[in-house]
Amino acid sequence: MKPIRIGTRGSKLALFQAHHVADLLRQKGLATEIVIIETKGDQVLDVAISKIGSKGVFTEELENQLAENKIDIAVHSAKDLPSRLPEGFDIIAFTEREKANDVIISHKELPDLDSKEPLLLGTSSTRRIATLRYYYPHVRTTDIRGNLQTRIAKMENGVCDGLLLAYAGVHRMGYDALIRSDLSLDQFIPAVGQGCIGVEAHQSLAPQTKTAIHEAVNHTATAFCLQAERSFLRVLEGGCSIPAFALAVWEGSTLHIKGGLLQLEGKVRLYDSFQGSEKEAASMGIQLAESILAKGGDKLLKEIKQQLHE
Repeated sequence: MKPIRIGTRGSKLALFQAHHVADLLRQKGLATEIVIIETKGDQVLDVAISKIGSKGVFTEELENQLAENKIDIAVHSAKDLPSRLPEGFDIIAFTEREKANDVIISHKELPDLDSKEPLLLGTSSTRRIATLRYYYPHVRTTDIRGNLQTRIAKMENGVCDGLLLAYAGVHRMGYDALIRSDLSLDQFIPAVGQGCIGVEAHQSLAPQTKTAIHEAVNHTATAFCLQAERSFLRVLEGGCSIPAFALAVWEGSTLHIKGGLLQLEGKVRLYDSFQGSEKEAASMGIQLAESILAKGGDKLLKEIKQQLHE
């Protein structure tokens, strides 16, 4: 078999993820080659993600390369993947999930969120901003883009007091010493797929290659969690700019999913949870989405989409 060509963005974190997948493949005796591709999300750094458009900001160029057979697989942060992939594309594997929670990092000591002391945090996530507005309205935010190293440099230059980020990226890049707060999974329920790496392929990839990659990379328990979370997001028709959140976890042989939707201003937070078996993973995500829509999420989604496109 020829080396498996792995398409990835060029940031240090994206390359870490690509090399992690390459390591899993090599452990099963498969040769690999890393191919770096620049995406729209990497090129446009002066505009919030929610304003660029939620679909394919970090995936479209990689998918073009997959369709043209210039790469065999594309490696993404699972939370960057749109809820519906273009026709002809599949996620063929999900890696074992890292800790899924959000953290606050800083180069200096920070007041506790509960202290009500002034605090300016950098983030470009509508979910994180809305969550702060709901639970900690005294905390201000500023939009901050770029790779992790660029964001940290901006923070150290005084753009903000701290950064609100996913633990997984901070940990993978070796910045654990900067973590000031490990945020609660009850309040800061993460974005769908946070902490997990997804492997995407085009339907033209040879079936035996696809099977070999799946067997080397896919973590079955995590894949069921992602199946539940992504079916939730699919019903909401949400991309990474919608302040939706969901997390599925295992307790013994029972799969639990909790999630919901926030108003951009943080005045409304819709929430529900369900549990079931692995066979019910997809239907639980759908149940959760339908419950949120029935609680007023349908009107809230229209309002959010209108605001984001203003």
